[in-house]
Amino acid sequence: MLSDATGLPMVTGISAGNTADGDAMIPLVNAIPPVRSRRGPRRRKPAKLHGDKAYNSRARRRWLRDKGIRPRLARKDIEPKERLGRHRWVIERSMAWFTGYRRLTLRYERRADTFKAFLALAAALVCFKRLQHAK
Repeated sequence: MLSDATGLPMVTGISAGNTADGDAMIPLVNAIPPVRSRRGPRRRKPAKLHGDKAYNSRARRRWLRDKGIRPRLARKDIEPKERLGRHRWVIERSMAWFTGYRRLTLRYERRADTFKAFLALAAALVCFKRLQHAK
């Protein structure tokens, strides 16, 4: 899942349990929908992308830079865990919002498309609840 800076889910996706987290980064970034900005054309990319050590590799950093996105990925044995925590809690909180939906906590569906549909519905409900509280 990719979220904005406040934790609202922008893109969700599923993968097999035995795949690395970093392998899902490129398809998720490519799936970001266009966002209307106050001025100018629609924005198709974030300004920067925060990620933990699982997403760090030279190839991924280069790919993000080629897209015009500043990579803010934790590096192994260089950056302490405490520095990443202030950005990581946003996505961890967003993931916790999805645990409130029983069908997502324990996967009852055998078909991936059905599970994706419930995941998209949960993301829409999370966004709706945030809009309700904003009033």
